[in-house]
Amino acid sequence: MRSRRVDYTESTRQALVDSALQLFTKRGYAATSLDAIVKTARVTKGALYHHFSGKQALFEAVFDQVGTAAVARLTNVVEGDGAAWERAMVGIHSYVGVCLEPSYQRIVIHEAPVVMGWERWREAEEHFCFGLVRGAIESLIEAGEIDRLPVEATTRILFGALSAGAETIATASDPKGAAADVTKTITAVMTGMRRATLPS
Repeated sequence: MRSRRVDYTESTRQALVDSALQLFTKRGYAATSLDAIVKTARVTKGALYHHFSGKQALFEAVFDQVGTAAVARLTNVVEGDGAAWERAMVGIHSYVGVCLEPSYQRIVIHEAPVVMGWERWREAEEHFCFGLVRGAIESLIEAGEIDRLPVEATTRILFGALSAGAETIATASDPKGAAADVTKTITAVMTGMRRATLPS
């Protein structure tokens, strides 16, 4: 059985992550102090340092939580029931929906490259999403929806397009309008890859 101490420790850590997520999304990383985080979480600064080495480590925990939630949501779509093509199309719409969420925009797209450094951010982004894109490409090939293109190259090109689309949405003055444009463009790219012998 779990001890109360373990439950308390885990709840304290989660409170810190949730507090940081809220404040980083609203104020940004640089404008959020550790004092504000522990106050919102209703814990001591000592408790914070028990779980995290500092502000950046806490940010990375927030990044992991946001990324994990996004991947879980997309996995349910991409690896769910239905035809491979329909799942891929719904997956594009779901991804764009994730990119419209304020926490995803602020944490994953705006702040992470600066806080974590571009290389580490790119590695983390690939860790979360690259496998999903590869799986979708493999499913489309196996279903005969697209020709047997080189999987690695195709995955990297599509992954790059999705990443660029996320940045386009996050930096737009009209994110919803940009989201519609990104959805239309990526759908057109995918449709262009679809085998001409199949009905549209």
